[in-house]
Amino acid sequence: MQIAGLDIGGTKCAVLMGQIQEDGELRMIRKEIFTTEAAGQSLETIYGILDPWMSTYHPEAIGISCGGPLNSRTGVILNPPNLYGWENVPIVEELQARYGVPARLENDANACAVAEWKFGAAKGAENVIFLTCGTGLGAGIIINGHLISGTSGMAGEVGHIRLSNYGPAGYGKVGSFEGFCSGGGIAQLGRLRYLEGLQQGRKSQRVQDIKDLDSLTAKSIAQAARAGDETARAVLEESAAWMGRGLAILVDLLNPQILVLGSVYARCWDMMFPGIMRELAKEALPQSLADCSIVPAGLGDEIGDYAALSLAIL
Repeated sequence: MQIAGLDIGGTKCAVLMGQIQEDGELRMIRKEIFTTEAAGQSLETIYGILDPWMSTYHPEAIGISCGGPLNSRTGVILNPPNLYGWENVPIVEELQARYGVPARLENDANACAVAEWKFGAAKGAENVIFLTCGTGLGAGIIINGHLISGTSGMAGEVGHIRLSNYGPAGYGKVGSFEGFCSGGGIAQLGRLRYLEGLQQGRKSQRVQDIKDLDSLTAKSIAQAARAGDETARAVLEESAAWMGRGLAILVDLLNPQILVLGSVYARCWDMMFPGIMRELAKEALPQSLADCSIVPAGLGDEIGDYAALSLAIL
């Protein structure tokens, strides 16, 4: 079975062709990447790539992974803040009309959840929650073998949950799950903690001067932590604790079989997992926690490719 996929991101788009093999595994056949532009220009580029591929490979369906907000039921990309010029784009309708095969649109967190469920760390599970922890924080939720999209595709926006009245801001809320636990939130938390250190007369390996604060990212904080920077380690431990509190809500509410953490948490698993589990043990229902495995994402840097293609077989 041949399938096609589109991974639409704020800086780049990927057009993909894959094959589901007899053993159920996914084999990548073709991939083309280009810089994201306004919807009209990007769609013309997509068609220029897909037109010859469709006649060569004859895929049976197309999956589309895109940052939200979008409406997965109507197949319309609404107005993602990181996609300038993509407003009310009926991408599913356009692709189906052009190529005569089914197409499915989901936000990137949902798409990554399906990818990990079909081909990654959650393969074979029935109740799965995947958390993407990049610039923002969102969840893809699979319950009893079905992706939960909600009335208009907005299910899983767990980053909007307020965990505290104080703290970094994310998803429009101070102290939100996204504020404490996304990549962007970790960078904010790092700037706050390093600034406190400077004000108390403490310099660190990573931050020697207030000018160094602007260059802090989740990646640079993780690198500093691995190099032994005590402030960086404290930041990751603090974020891990908030992650544990946030996950406890999901464990109690949805009773998942497996929780899969992506992005910075997957890359910093050794430094953050103990703190996550300490808080989960304090906050979650013991039976629900005992029934749930917490694991890093298994698909690594290829997860975006798998995500788009996975939607074609959902």
